[in-house]
Amino acid sequence: MLCDVNETTDPQVRTTGVERTDGPELSKPPQSPQLPQSREREREGGGGRRRKFRIHRAWFVAAVAFVTIIGGAAFNSLPGLLIDPLHDEFDWSRGEIGFAVSIDMALYGLTAPFAAALMDRFGIRKVVVAALSLVTAGALLSVWMTASWQLMLYWGLLVGLGTGSMALAFSATVTNRWFVARRGLVTGILTAAGASGQLVFLPLCAWIVDEHGWRPASVTVALAALVVVPFVWLLLRDHPADVGLAPYGGEFTPKPEPTRGAARRTLRVLADAARTGPFWLLAGSFAICGASTNGLIRTHFVPSAHDHGMQITAAASLLAVIGIFDVIGTIASGWLTDRFESRRLLAVYYGLRGISLLFLPMLLAPTVHPPMVFFIIFYGLDWVATVPPTLALCREHYGDDSAIVFGWVLASHQVGAAVVAFLGGVARDVFGSYDVVWYASGALCAAAALMVLVIRRRGVGGGAAELAA
Repeated sequence: MLCDVNETTDPQVRTTGVERTDGPELSKPPQSPQLPQSREREREGGGGRRRKFRIHRAWFVAAVAFVTIIGGAAFNSLPGLLIDPLHDEFDWSRGEIGFAVSIDMALYGLTAPFAAALMDRFGIRKVVVAALSLVTAGALLSVWMTASWQLMLYWGLLVGLGTGSMALAFSATVTNRWFVARRGLVTGILTAAGASGQLVFLPLCAWIVDEHGWRPASVTVALAALVVVPFVWLLLRDHPADVGLAPYGGEFTPKPEPTRGAARRTLRVLADAARTGPFWLLAGSFAICGASTNGLIRTHFVPSAHDHGMQITAAASLLAVIGIFDVIGTIASGWLTDRFESRRLLAVYYGLRGISLLFLPMLLAPTVHPPMVFFIIFYGLDWVATVPPTLALCREHYGDDSAIVFGWVLASHQVGAAVVAFLGGVARDVFGSYDVVWYASGALCAAAALMVLVIRRRGVGGGAAELAA
């Protein structure tokens, strides 16, 4: 994607999303007031020096972040595949296994706001490399586990802390630092990276579990996280000023000094945001989002389909197809967020998701049939389409603290996911099916649609702290 021409004659100041490459000439001051005319001639194809224009460095940083999120998200494809194998091998209840998954999801969310502050203090690269190392360690250690407490330690604690440090707060930090223009689009692309990881690893891990058992699958996701580390360390940069650039579409700003007291700042931002109505409405609706996606579909769809006679590999392939359409839906949602009101987009997304979940129990069968394919496509388009407009609302109401506020909103997302991951397993143990969970989640999505509609736009009728009547 090509960028616009700078509107300044000072080569030391870059005011738009442009990287100029004039070679040694850049160090010379302007020689005469005729320079603007010569630049105009260059635009028109006339004489004068010829400039080369390159893709802005921000897009390469976004690409590295995309690959990093894919590597870190590899583990998220495992829990739904391993519930039945772990139950069969160790005779652990689905509630126990679901509890370990719920610890992972809760820590994934609760770590995110602190990770955003730690990135401000120590830099993006160091935090992300440490996170990838934790995911690798947790996935590898689980190969030798023999007790359910070890599952909770390795899957829950280590992997939860690692994946939480690369959660959507990482995407928000990269987007806020490197982009002024196209933020909605970039948010959609980076959010889609998690779905892309699911798309890549779900069929692979399902095949490995089916043919070779669950341990080789765990080793596979550990290696996926480890392989990404060199890319992060060598190619990711913390701030545009590190390479002498302005953010894409913005003006050059010096790199800020590291922010000390990361934990204190994170808690202060939470305390300030908690005094406003929009925060609680965003947190509550996003908790329902997590309950109806990661907690429900990602964790329990495969075992639920298997209950109806569907092969695990077939059910995992359907989840992978969700990943394909999730990429499309999330990028499209980012594009729409740049153009339409975020509250209304969210209401539509939650309402449609709730309707689709109410129909799912009637669609599960031993084989894949057209109505199920329609559900997968429909649900996939909506999976995390909620992220770009939710992040846009955080920016609208909380400004420079929006990445940390979004981290807390994401924490609620993962707490919602954790609750349903656990209760879904308990419901299966108690009722013998997942039907009650699907119906309850559909009703909750309807409530989320109403919650986002009553968020008052900033500056309308008293500002961010008020709610619509």
